[in-house]
Amino acid sequence: MTLRTETYEAHGGPLVDLLVRGSEADALRERAASLPVARLSSRSLSDLELLAVGGYSPLEGFMTQADYRSVVTDMHLASGLPWPMPITLAVSTAEADAIAEGSEIALSDENGTLLATMQVEQKVGYDKRLEAREVYRTEDEAHPGVAAVYAQGDVLLGGPVHVIALPEHDDFRQYRLTPAQTRAAFAERGWETIVGFQTRNPVHRAHEYIQKCALEIVDGLLLHPLVGETKSDDIPADVRMRCYEVLLENYYPQDRVLLSVNPAAMRYAGPREAVFHALVRKNYGCTHFIIGRDHAGVGSYYGTFDAQRIFEEFAPGELGITPLMFDNTFFCRRCDEMASVKTCPHDGDARVTLSGTQVREMLKGGVAPPIEFSRPEVARVLIEAMQERVTPHHAI
Repeated sequence: MTLRTETYEAHGGPLVDLLVRGSEADALRERAASLPVARLSSRSLSDLELLAVGGYSPLEGFMTQADYRSVVTDMHLASGLPWPMPITLAVSTAEADAIAEGSEIALSDENGTLLATMQVEQKVGYDKRLEAREVYRTEDEAHPGVAAVYAQGDVLLGGPVHVIALPEHDDFRQYRLTPAQTRAAFAERGWETIVGFQTRNPVHRAHEYIQKCALEIVDGLLLHPLVGETKSDDIPADVRMRCYEVLLENYYPQDRVLLSVNPAAMRYAGPREAVFHALVRKNYGCTHFIIGRDHAGVGSYYGTFDAQRIFEEFAPGELGITPLMFDNTFFCRRCDEMASVKTCPHDGDARVTLSGTQVREMLKGGVAPPIEFSRPEVARVLIEAMQERVTPHHAI
């Protein structure tokens, strides 16, 4: 069955749109001026934006108890629809005590700018360690996702939101396409099958190889880097975007790739986040999604292919998007081409592989990684950015 992107349903049904417009927005803004205000963290701001534009369809607000518990323990909403990550609004006990169930509150950014109102259907206490074990597969507070859960408030506010304005962004404006806009772009280009690619790192040759393998079987590629909150030692979003731009300009067919950004925050939840990333890209109009090795992983918390195996826990067709699984890829000097362990018979000595630490040290010293590992245009962007960040006494 061919899926046309302009009619291809979002997860669970029609694409959700929570933005209030016109006179209704004016009235809501006026009413919100007298409401108690909850200021959102960076992660919650990203969640609010994705709720508003339908990136989190079918969710229409922050999760209430039934959905939260079902998602944490079973990777499904209470309705039975697959959903692997809790989308919650956590506040302190003192803040929660001042809010009555059934009441309305205003939601603002950290500067106090009004963004939305929320009908507080429930106030829910929750077990942070249970969430850590189930969602992140560890209670270790050194895990950045677990640390974020432990640091947040002890009470969850659940209920629908009405969004008056999206969070302000002064970066990547031409790339901040909503799911409705990416779907319209796919339809305009005549794409009926689209593969999504998630990245929080600059694209190197191995990424390029698997993207182009996928492009052989679909109409188009949505290169969809995540630009929400990430770890402090991840490559900054503006540097990553420059890398994508030079790569696409020189090595990809312009009419078969769309570059857009995903405002989500990274959770580093490994397997669960792989499914989450797939469903979000389904909402953006993708029919396929690339899952590589250790997708959304961090440290050594997850096995190399755990993020692929988790898809076996869902019934065929249940997710409504086709995962494309790729093995470890590299340049083989004996094959004289990009390859993977599935296609290359040669041992490790013939394979050009570098650790992240090795690459960072090379870039700090102004040395480009081998052309078999990284395109020179991308390496130049990274070297310039790295050297700008390194003080003279750190220089090699």
